[in-house]
Amino acid sequence: MADVQQMLRNVFITQRSDVLVAIGVIVVVMMLVIPMPAVLLDTLMALNLVISLLTILIVLSVRRALEFSVFPTLLLVLTVFGLALNVSSTRLILTQGSGFQGRLIRAFSTFVVGSAGAEGLVVGFIIFIIIIAVQFIVITKGATRVAEVAARFTLDALPGKQMAIEAEYNSGAITEEEAARKKAELQREADFYGAMDGASKFVSGNVKVGLLITFINVLGGMIVGMAIHGEPLDVALRTYISLTIGDGLVSQFPALLVSTATGLIVTRAISDGTFGQDVSSQFSQEGRIYWMAAGFLVFLSLLPGFPWYVLVPMAGLLAFVGFRLAQRPVREAEAAAAEAAAARPVPQQPEISPVVPLDPIALEIGYALIPLVDREQGAELLERITRIRKETALELGIVIPRIRIVDNMRLEPSEYCVKIKGVEVGRGRIKMGAYLCINPGGVTEEIPGEETRDPAFGLPARWIKEEDRDRAERAGYTVVDPPSIIATHLTEIIKQHAAELLGRQEVQSMLNALREDYPAVVDDVQEVLTLGEIQKVLQGLLREQVSIRNLVSILETIADYARMTKDVTFLIEKARQAIARQICAQYTDEHRVLRVLTLDPALEQMIIDARVETAGGIVAALEPGVYRKWINAVMNAVRQVQEQGYLPIVLCQEAARPLVKQSTLRDVPDLVVLSVPEIPSEVRVEALGEIRID
Repeated sequence: MADVQQMLRNVFITQRSDVLVAIGVIVVVMMLVIPMPAVLLDTLMALNLVISLLTILIVLSVRRALEFSVFPTLLLVLTVFGLALNVSSTRLILTQGSGFQGRLIRAFSTFVVGSAGAEGLVVGFIIFIIIIAVQFIVITKGATRVAEVAARFTLDALPGKQMAIEAEYNSGAITEEEAARKKAELQREADFYGAMDGASKFVSGNVKVGLLITFINVLGGMIVGMAIHGEPLDVALRTYISLTIGDGLVSQFPALLVSTATGLIVTRAISDGTFGQDVSSQFSQEGRIYWMAAGFLVFLSLLPGFPWYVLVPMAGLLAFVGFRLAQRPVREAEAAAAEAAAARPVPQQPEISPVVPLDPIALEIGYALIPLVDREQGAELLERITRIRKETALELGIVIPRIRIVDNMRLEPSEYCVKIKGVEVGRGRIKMGAYLCINPGGVTEEIPGEETRDPAFGLPARWIKEEDRDRAERAGYTVVDPPSIIATHLTEIIKQHAAELLGRQEVQSMLNALREDYPAVVDDVQEVLTLGEIQKVLQGLLREQVSIRNLVSILETIADYARMTKDVTFLIEKARQAIARQICAQYTDEHRVLRVLTLDPALEQMIIDARVETAGGIVAALEPGVYRKWINAVMNAVRQVQEQGYLPIVLCQEAARPLVKQSTLRDVPDLVVLSVPEIPSEVRVEALGEIRID
């Protein structure tokens, strides 16, 4: 219940934040066209200042730029927000003139400037020009250049970093999940710096617009004040220039904070901590430099005219910092010695044995199913499992690791579950003393029983009593006993997850066994491919339930093509073509006729053009609407073929085959996809239909 409440709370918070952001964007747009009272303008200007301050504080506190990945988008929003405030304040200043009630703008035009009257106007105008110059010439220009260089260098280094990750994965230093995570992080980093390259232009554009708005405010104010309100020249100058300077300072001060944050975030390329932590650690590495700085300040204090009362205390502070840094190694050594002495009297804790790896595959059963594996009671299931391992080796060419059978008290008495590497992949329920009765179609009579579903294929079934078994078989039902139910379910799970069960150690064992009779083949393939690359090719074949028993042909083929490219998808396709007769033999009839579905050429070319390389392999990046039409067309064609009593098989070009299989894997997982080069010359192809979309 607590988990559900937490989930609902998280959903509510997420939806609320999305609504607030949407309202904020709408308000910014409406500010450009709708006048607002001075109080609301002051509130929004203060909010702009706070958000800009929070932005630069967040940039100072993050350890890596990607921790603040929303910054490029936030930069655009803040820029538009500031411009909308400028438009709103300009409207009020020009319409209200000396009666303008904006407290924040008036405060910046008087208190921040520090002077009143003509002197205040000149000082304020100079401060405004200095802020613009510093922001445009120094900060914005430098940040833009750094963003451009960082984006270019990041994109140039991306292939090398991806190859380094592949090398770590192939050597076994990291897992597949870690490799995918690292590649995704690299892609995010490249996208971030690419976005920052463009977003930095918003800052420079904001500065230019600020100058333009200031000029327009002064010129427009003079026209409105003198021509419309009839104010004298000195009154109009004092009113509109003062308010324009205050408006410029209010808008450019948050912009200065944001542009500074932009420069900070793009220059923090190498960092292991926050900005404060980096400054603290890197300024405290050497104490002698502080002694030298203190000596220089003392020398300056002795020269005539220099403020010794400022320089001497500062020199003393630097000398004290240098002394403390010089004593730090001694303090650390004493602390380490004291810690070691305090730790000696404590008895050593016993060594913890290494963590036992998870079983590659395990079968957990409830206590009511224990008779199926008890040798004193026949152990029918044990014999079936031994047979499953032998049949799998002959059918798929992979020796399944020993299946660990354990009783699990957490399961229902008649339940069982199958786990691969500790994760459940299948579950079923057995009714001891009964038989599972499945209707394959064409039965002659109805057999009474308890409705259920076949755990292996999900077909409708029912439990019947033992005395009804013969009657059900005569009526045309498929009748299965409890050990066969579990064995069949286990066999299907092994076929579906064979690629996961083929690890590097299993591949090495296969190569070692093959070396005895085919040493030249093994040596040739290992010269050009690593163990991990060979494993990926074999896993790609097993993932579509293609047997790798003809390992010699597979290795010879990928050894030939690996000298051209090490693209795993390409090597898998060439390996499939090398064992084309084996693959087609599974689907042809006794007359060597292969009945297939073909693709519309335009659709096939569209799928090929949508090919995109990702960290997890190639994908067909179709547009959502096109993808939905494509899947619907495939499912309709598959349904029509199944109604005719045939296995759905799609025949396409070599370039399209992996893309078609990948795009239909989620919705039509059992779809067989073959390429034209995989069809031997003696096989006759008969087209049952063509898949096309509007």
